[in-house]
Amino acid sequence: MKRIALATHCMLAAAGSLWISAAATADTYPSRPVRLIIPHSAGGAVDVVTRFWAQKLPEMLGQQVVIDNRTGAGGRIGMEIAANATADGYTLMATGTPLVIVPHLYRKTPFDPRRDFMPIMQYGSQPYALTVHPSLGVSSVQQLIDLAKKRPGQINIASSGNGGAQHLFGALFVSMTGINMVHIPYKGSGPARADLLSGQVKVGCLGISSVINQHNAGQLRIIGVTSAKRSPQVPDVPAIGETVKGYEASLWLGLLAPRGTPPAAIERIHGDLTKLLARADMHDAFKRVGTDLTPTNPKSFAELIRTDYKKWGDVIEEIKLKID
Repeated sequence: MKRIALATHCMLAAAGSLWISAAATADTYPSRPVRLIIPHSAGGAVDVVTRFWAQKLPEMLGQQVVIDNRTGAGGRIGMEIAANATADGYTLMATGTPLVIVPHLYRKTPFDPRRDFMPIMQYGSQPYALTVHPSLGVSSVQQLIDLAKKRPGQINIASSGNGGAQHLFGALFVSMTGINMVHIPYKGSGPARADLLSGQVKVGCLGISSVINQHNAGQLRIIGVTSAKRSPQVPDVPAIGETVKGYEASLWLGLLAPRGTPPAAIERIHGDLTKLLARADMHDAFKRVGTDLTPTNPKSFAELIRTDYKKWGDVIEEIKLKID
């Protein structure tokens, strides 16, 4: 009986210690700077929108937020780094739809987005923009399709890299229209946009936030958006699906933490970010770059990850798209 009593006492003491530890985490977190991994290049769609709130979040947390762009392999490199980071609340990851695309493109992916991350919040959604250089001489989706059919294999289409959302959204367009364009993968959205601006490549399927200013200035021409409906930021530009029936692809943006991150840290980040995104300046910033502000709770974001994982897995299998 004494042994049982002693064991019970030890269990209660352990439980009490865990409760005290959790309470201490809630009271003291964060006590040092937080690293925010963005597995996409500076200047790309995810990066542009994320920096709006990431640069303001220290006002809420009382600690610096250090942005760490870790690019490569369509986001896989940065995602792997984030998945393997210490789960203490001091490493977070901001990414988008590529999170559920990348695992289907490679034979071996060292993480599972449904298992190895703790969703915090989906904070945005935006269409991609089918964009052309003015020198190509087309001003509509149908004109691009017609020209590509006349010049098979002669028109290049840029993306931020093999396996990213730009690659897949563009590949879906090419597949559904039966055209032949040459995919040119870059090391990030910034270099892809730079060569599109210079006319080195003539077509790209980039995040609308990264090309809307150049479109408005006449340097580039957005001829279609990838969402099911037109974007309020470019209402005169049709959805690709108006020409290519059934085409639809959008980029969601979300914040996650490595699996095992303390719930108190998740709750603190989610609460502070929710308050921050409710501010008028955040609404204005998102609107300027054609992004819908869509703050959700962790449960809803987890469900989105599950459903989109299956959706893009089915698409990739259908179009037989593999990187290795």
